[in-house]
Amino acid sequence: MLAQRIKPFIDRRDEIAAALADASIGSNVSKMRDLLKEQSTIAAIAEAGENYLKTIAAIEENKALLGDLDLGDLAKEEQRSLEAKKAELEAEIKRLLIPKDPNDERDVYLEIRAGTGGDEAGLFAADLFKLYCRYADLRGWKTEIVSLSENDRGGFKEAIALIKGKGVYSRLKFEGGTHRVQRVPETEAQGRVHTSAVTVAILPEVGDVEIEINPADLRVDVFRSGGHGGQSVNTTDSAVRITHIPSQISVSMQDEKSQHKNKDKAMKILKARLYEAELEKQTAVESADRKKQVGSGDRSERIRTYNFPQNRLSDHRVNLTIYRLEELMISGDLDEVIDALIAKSQADAIGAA
Repeated sequence: MLAQRIKPFIDRRDEIAAALADASIGSNVSKMRDLLKEQSTIAAIAEAGENYLKTIAAIEENKALLGDLDLGDLAKEEQRSLEAKKAELEAEIKRLLIPKDPNDERDVYLEIRAGTGGDEAGLFAADLFKLYCRYADLRGWKTEIVSLSENDRGGFKEAIALIKGKGVYSRLKFEGGTHRVQRVPETEAQGRVHTSAVTVAILPEVGDVEIEINPADLRVDVFRSGGHGGQSVNTTDSAVRITHIPSQISVSMQDEKSQHKNKDKAMKILKARLYEAELEKQTAVESADRKKQVGSGDRSERIRTYNFPQNRLSDHRVNLTIYRLEELMISGDLDEVIDALIAKSQADAIGAA
């Protein structure tokens, strides 16, 4: 019963409030910090739970008036209002009871790679990268370009950026997968629509203590940086490739002139990729339910289509279609799409609970 599930949160909130009111706690900074953190975590569910219990009590009290000749009609109207409020609170509490993703507040590495489609795929990879940068600006996040590999047409073979800010992973975690674009390339004389693909990966940033790597499992290769067409842009062996031998995950970095800086960047991305690989293993082991929610983030999974002739964006996981693609690409406002994905994930989680 829902009332039994929420009562411990209300009791714990009251216990914390009493502890914080104790004058002796002020000298224990660490204890106070922990209590304040716990208080902020459970405050919303305790408040919603308290309102829910009060609403249930009001419903029971109101039932006694339903048969009253003078007050019956008013009581029936009040009962309808209370039942509606109860339903709203039940939905809110179920949402609040969903276990929080421990990665939600992490910063992320955004990785975008051109897939099938040649030059057009590279051009759309650049467009998609700019779209996410605009969205980050709208959310007040900071974007740091880690690595850019351009092609001869001004598109991107690969782009990696670190996006920092409040709740970055919670908003972007469903963006991983294959993004398909349908449009007429500028070089297409016959006006035919071409279909291309770009893959996106969203990797939560992890710290040194969270991912331990045995140095013996790493192979580090250094080489000379290359520019467009293979031309040398650096006369020293500053580029670095790090390969994690057990998983065969490899990261190359050459944007910096310093070998040390390239190695540091490569190690951070390698740790993020290893962490992502471990998350995927856990997801597969836990159950198929979580994978079917909104999508696993598997880069082979086609998640979205950008159809420019129809001015249409379609997300295939939530059956969402928006007919203002060009406006969205310019503004960078992805909230409507991302909100729908989050709502679907929460609804699935509630249904599976």
